[in-house]
Amino acid sequence: TDSGLSANTSYTYTVRARDAAGNLSANSNSVTATTTGGGGGGNKLLGYFVQWGVYARNYHVKNVDTSGSAAKLTHINYAFANTAGGRCTIGDSYADYEKSYSAAESVDGVGDTWDQPVRGNFNQLRKLKKKYPNLKILFSVGGWTWSGGFTQAAANPAAFAESCYQMVEDPRWADVFDGIDIDWEYPNACGLTCDTSGPAAFKNLMQAVRNRFGPNNLVTAAITADGTSGGKIDAADYAGAAQYVDWYNVMTYDFFGAWAAQGPTAPHSPLTSYNGIPIAGFYSDYAIQKLKGKGIPASKLWLGIGFYGRGWTGVTQSAPGGTASGPAPGTYPDAPGVDDYKVLKTKCPATATIAGTAYGHCGNQWWSYDTPSTIGGKMGYSKGQGLGGAFFWELSGDTTNGELITAMKNGLG
Repeated sequence: TDSGLSANTSYTYTVRARDAAGNLSANSNSVTATTTGGGGGGNKLLGYFVQWGVYARNYHVKNVDTSGSAAKLTHINYAFANTAGGRCTIGDSYADYEKSYSAAESVDGVGDTWDQPVRGNFNQLRKLKKKYPNLKILFSVGGWTWSGGFTQAAANPAAFAESCYQMVEDPRWADVFDGIDIDWEYPNACGLTCDTSGPAAFKNLMQAVRNRFGPNNLVTAAITADGTSGGKIDAADYAGAAQYVDWYNVMTYDFFGAWAAQGPTAPHSPLTSYNGIPIAGFYSDYAIQKLKGKGIPASKLWLGIGFYGRGWTGVTQSAPGGTASGPAPGTYPDAPGVDDYKVLKTKCPATATIAGTAYGHCGNQWWSYDTPSTIGGKMGYSKGQGLGGAFFWELSGDTTNGELITAMKNGLG
């Protein structure tokens, strides 16, 4: 069995025999086989909508419609709910259901009234679903900042699942959501904080969530793409939990970044390996093959795309592997070393590609990010591997006319 191959490609194999003493035979005759096209991959397309986008980013649910993105999406993950005290809790009630929208800001051109029970993003998402009846919306729980409570949740999964059900199915907005997404960063491993709940904790938690939400709600999870030996994929029983999820969003981005302030510069979302990659196995295909190898069906794995780039400053070398002096400045001061695609495409245009993604060197800055062209290649990979679809973080990083989501939609078919 040979995995990770490209579609419509010929591969030639020879074998040699080796005995117990280490003696080798000559090469056998060669055999050539050609892979078929496609791979039966799915065309599901999910985007994250972040609640804080309504503040400095000035990105609202209406923009999902006016950019053309809503017509291309099959699913939206609304991010995030908190996990305080080991329970699902609303993280930002103002953005979620209190902020008032005027007629001009509203999806359907009807403004909010002071006394309506649900305003904010939830009400706008309700209007978006009315306009796009096939669109499914999941409430995403946790994320990098709010995963700390999962440790306590793992001690009583049934109570956690009950709290999540009550939050998602709150009578005020139950019609908005079609399920729940668990974004635990990371079970039995370290993210912003470290979890030591054990390798079975994630499976037990997902089983409890599925039992409470039942078969008619979507239950998904965003999971690590660290496929290194003894890494984050190995730390938790993702294969055992797979039976309880509709799919996994594999976070195949953020492999490298300016947290390594002096470099070496490296693309944050390589699809394949390349000479000089700073950490062996830190690339998307490696993670996908590892998850497949654990027995997770390809149809339950979705490939992740970042609608942003990661960059360094103090860089003189154009090719990856250069030294740096720190993170490049981004649009938002609280996020150095990160910027949106919509900014980078003109601020630091991509000049070359490596490992299926793109990078640019402008002045003393070096940025890596995906472009419509590299996204096309990644969507071809997703189809060829038989994956269920693809997803991206997050909607506000795209151009106002949705360049990146269009490339994803075109690539998935």
